[in-house]
Amino acid sequence: MRILVVEDEKKVAAFVRAGLEEQGFAVEVCHDGDTAADVASAGSFDGIIMDIMLPGRDGLSVLQKLRREHNSTPVILLTARGDLDERVTGLNLGADDYIPKPFSVVELIARLRAVLRRHTGTGLTVLTLADLSLNLVTREVRRGATRIDLTPREFSLLECLLRTPGKVVTRVEISQTVWGHQFDAGTNFVDVAIQRLRRKLDDPFPRKLLQTVRGIGYALQADV
Repeated sequence: MRILVVEDEKKVAAFVRAGLEEQGFAVEVCHDGDTAADVASAGSFDGIIMDIMLPGRDGLSVLQKLRREHNSTPVILLTARGDLDERVTGLNLGADDYIPKPFSVVELIARLRAVLRRHTGTGLTVLTLADLSLNLVTREVRRGATRIDLTPREFSLLECLLRTPGKVVTRVEISQTVWGHQFDAGTNFVDVAIQRLRRKLDDPFPRKLLQTVRGIGYALQADV
């Protein structure tokens, strides 16, 4: 999932980015409100974490602009502790949650996941296909009774494919979703990542789920 972090304190932004990337999120960072307004409007993000106090436009102004554009991307506001008026204003403008500074990145990620689940309207926490299951909350992956240990990046790659079982996901789509940047046709990082995932996901099991669609991309399919 692609997350936009808007924070003018660069150490805080780096701290949040590292925590999110460790959990497999693709992260883009902005340090001022004007840039954030443009990037958030133009980009396709699954969630936004945004400080209220920013150079240029403040976070509330950016939020208001997004909602006026009918952009419903979930937004978590970072607020000064004890500033009730800002929190109330932010929620009234369409923020999905807020967290006061200083904060724990563990709590921030937990709140982000909760907001993302609510935003889907399903509350779905487990993705399944045949004997494969992926728990978005516990981050546990299994084939039947066998637990599969994945790196954060491998987990994100599997989630990307498992959200649309049976559908071919192109290398461009995988690159943008999992790594958060444009696909470079001169590199094979997507293919290498798929090979590593396949060794864990399929090689030990008789039933193969991860399929290569030559020249296009990859798909998880139960009936092959």
